[in-house]
Amino acid sequence: MNLVMATPRSFETEQDWRWQAVVQRDAAADGAFVYAVLTTGVYCRPSCPSRTAKRENVSFHHTPAEAEAAGYRPCKRCRPDLVTSGAPVVALIEQVCRIIEQADKPLGLTELADRVGLSPSYLHHRFKAVTGLTPRGYARAHQARRVREALADPSRDVTEAIHGAGFSSSGRFYENADAMLGMTPTAYKRGGQNAAIRFAVGDCSLGAVLVACSERGVCAILLGDDPGTLVDNLQDQFPGAELDAGGSDFEDWVAQVVGLIDDPSVGIELPLDIRGTAFQQRVWQALREIPVGVTASYTEVAERIGSPTAVRAVARACAANPLAVAIPCHRVVRQDGGISGYRWGVERKRVLLDREIDA
Repeated sequence: MNLVMATPRSFETEQDWRWQAVVQRDAAADGAFVYAVLTTGVYCRPSCPSRTAKRENVSFHHTPAEAEAAGYRPCKRCRPDLVTSGAPVVALIEQVCRIIEQADKPLGLTELADRVGLSPSYLHHRFKAVTGLTPRGYARAHQARRVREALADPSRDVTEAIHGAGFSSSGRFYENADAMLGMTPTAYKRGGQNAAIRFAVGDCSLGAVLVACSERGVCAILLGDDPGTLVDNLQDQFPGAELDAGGSDFEDWVAQVVGLIDDPSVGIELPLDIRGTAFQQRVWQALREIPVGVTASYTEVAERIGSPTAVRAVARACAANPLAVAIPCHRVVRQDGGISGYRWGVERKRVLLDREIDA
């Protein structure tokens, strides 16, 4: 008998589609969800060859992590904990991304779902699992990228850049401008001109350290071997900003950062000016929740932020971290516990982790 996979939109509810996929042992649905059986305490992938359980004993979960959090253990026959997102689902999500990027104005969840033949709730959950963002969050991030690119174009004024990025009004954009740009649109267009950044470069046990702050808090902690290179890096991060050497009051801030590097257990009480995309912000917040002396894999971080398939995106967010030690991306390691991938050098990462273990 030939079985043809039906899309979620073909059924009255998403639950109906999932149950049908389980009954048909549909491999095309693997990675889209897992199902758990109350009477056995086990969760499976849709294509599991085990005997079909009674419908009243079955519950559905978006990810293996969600099923395990509910108290279920993975099936030893189908190993649902090793399943990644199914190719058909990923292809649909990629299609939705292109639709969002090509739209002249933000599209609602229902309209997006209609275009690809999915239910709104299913699209919302799968989109977040694959990309790490909701469709709305992805659209906002894309708008922010478009407006930054438009503001960098010398031939376009601020108003034209705002409307060209898809904002229906200047007022709506200005409500979110600070989070998107970290400064006014006019200042951003001028390369951060007139944005005051105080900084100081000092020595620490890991080499040179640069600490910079805006009016909102510490916006950069950079590590390296050459102080001049660190200053160049800061200038690249804030082109056109007015960089000023911090005064005597700023020395206390630098001392706190140096103290944190030498003894991670002391913590840091300084205000932080954390700028990044919505996804980066979620990753960085998860990193700050990892205790001193504890490590987590990129996969574990992805699961903690509710995006278990966004492992590579998590790694990129770690690499883009502008606040060394304060946002402890050094506590993220490979799945096998190996140390790799640190913006300021693997050896510095190793030293920081050794100190935390001994702290």
